[in-house]
Parts: sequence; structure tokens; C-alpha cells
Amino acid sequence: MSEAYSAGAYWGSRPELAEDCARRAATFFRLMAECHPSYAHWFEQNNSTRKALQLGFEPTHETFLRFFGKKKYQAGPDGFSFGAWTGHVGQEQGGMVLLNCGGDAEVAPNRVRLFFPSEPLGSERMIRAPVLAGVMRAMALAWEPEWALATADGLWDQLSGGSRIGCFLGWMTYFSHARGQVPALPAPVRVEPVEDKGTLVILTPERLTPSNPEHVALARRVQELLAETGLFRPVVQPPTVPQV
Repeated sequence: MSEAYSAGAYWGSRPELAEDCARRAATFFRLMAECHPSYAHWFEQNNSTRKALQLGFEPTHETFLRFFGKKKYQAGPDGFSFGAWTGHVGQEQGGMVLLNCGGDAEVAPNRVRLFFPSEPLGSERMIRAPVLAGVMRAMALAWEPEWALATADGLWDQLSGGSRIGCFLGWMTYFSHARGQVPALPAPVRVEPVEDKGTLVILTPERLTPSNPEHVALARRVQELLAETGLFRPVVQPPTVPQV
């Protein structure tokens, strides 16, 4: 059985110049390259696979500064939007990154999403705890989000309560120090610092899957333990619907 896995980092209004976003993006891609060999090469996204494979780039500060100077990567009056792909055509290899940064919108968070390849249980190459933990640290150190998680779509559906902007628990969940302190949690959960930025919660050392009832029960139990700490407040407030 295969599950779709992704990682996402989210933060609220943070207006930043192209210079700042380019610096963060370069740091992120550099740290990603340390997580897995598949993240060593990147291509700009394009609707045509053939065209995209001609759009390889070196993820340096200068490259992203050039990208963010282009109108197609500018998200309206403020902020930047960019997509990249590892160039692996097969679904069981590589991955894709989508990022929105530098925006000051109050109802839509800035975010970075990473989509992992489809890998059957027992045949993991990328969907492994060391790789995903490295990705989470890369997101935290480069983008300084309020909240981030790496999880299977099925677990996202069960724990999110329908929310797309947080906050809830994944296989791995990052909380910035600004959100509060993470208490001690029962085994097999690990709680690890991410330098001076925040805390990473890892529910299991093995791949956490929604097809395993024990994994789902553990995730629910830990989410309940953390529910009263204030860590799960939304990253941004949903828009107010006017009274008719």
C-alpha cells in the first residue's frame, strides 16, 4: 500500500524583500541537498516535462534574486511564488517544491510545500525518518515558520479537522519557540530542539501510516496532550464572514 506524503511549513504575515527571500531560498535548497541525493539537482516548474528538463538551475542566492525579479514569480503587489522539481519523471523518485514567501496577507499564510515520491511500504528510499527530519530542520532553519509538519495525506485528513492552515499534528511536527514550549511526551515520541528556532516532535522512528491503527491512536493521543498548550492555534485567522 502506498500513501501520499508531503511536508509543509507555514508562517503568517512577514513582508520581505526579494533579497531576503532569495537568501532564505538558497539556504533551504542547500540544506535540502544534505538530506538526500535526489535534492542535489533542481529544475523550474513548467507545464511541459520536456521544457522543464531544459530549465535546470543552481539554487544560489544570485539565482533566486534573479527569479524573484521576474514578474511571473511575483505574487501580486507583495511576496513571491516559485515552484521547482527534481527532474525525476517516475513517481517513485524525486519530488516537487512550491513556495510562497514575503507576503503580508492576513488571511493566507506564507508557506513552503514539499511533495515526496510515491513509495510502497517496505520499499522506502526517501520516506524515512532521517530524511524527513532533515527536511523539517531545513524548513525551520531557512524559513523560520511558526509551524511545520511532515505527514501522510490520510493522517492529515484525520487530524486536521478540515483545516488547511493549521494547526495539528503530523508524523513530524515543528513548533517555533514563539508558539510556546513543547512538554515531555511519552515514548516512542521524540522531542528534539532545532537550534534556537523551535522544537521538532517525531511520533515514531518508523514510517507513520494512517493504515496502522496504533499509529493513528498514538497521533490522536499526543495531539490531545498538546491541545491545551496553545501550540495548535491557527497560523492565520480565517476571514470573517459578514453578517447578513
